[in-house]
Amino acid sequence: MNQWLNTKKKILIPFIIIFLLAILLWQLQQKPLAPDVKFTTIQQQELSLSQLRGHMVMVNFWATTCSGCVAEMPQLIQTWQQYHEQGFDVVAIAMQYDDIQQIKNFTEQRKLPFIVAHDVDGSVSREFGNISLTPTAFVVDPQGHIISKTIGDFDFKQLQQHIKQYLKLS
Repeated sequence: MNQWLNTKKKILIPFIIIFLLAILLWQLQQKPLAPDVKFTTIQQQELSLSQLRGHMVMVNFWATTCSGCVAEMPQLIQTWQQYHEQGFDVVAIAMQYDDIQQIKNFTEQRKLPFIVAHDVDGSVSREFGNISLTPTAFVVDPQGHIISKTIGDFDFKQLQQHIKQYLKLS
């Protein structure tokens, strides 16, 4: 009887280990949901991130005084223009310390075609983990999961790969 139990343990233990590793791997692959933040665009339109479900969304925290933010805007505009019709959106969230008139002037002068909002009270940046450095960008898949976070210069080639993968484009 004792030998029978030892044999069963020897067989069962590897299966338990494999099962636990499979659960761990599955957990690691689960992407967190983006917070369902509410924001007001500079055109005074009320939106929430959940209203953009079904689209691939880049949430970009930026400031008019941030040289890196300003430098990446032309590529962001180009990427939005190239993929917007296929379901890609950008929500550019100007930081709390940015002046609303500067944001409006910048948006108008650069002809930003995507959603621009001002994080007036800092609540949006708090919901995304107390964002304080710009640029900081999150890429959110069509189901609302955060698939990447970038602080600093954004990798637009990687963004295009994500867009093609998640929007099933060739």
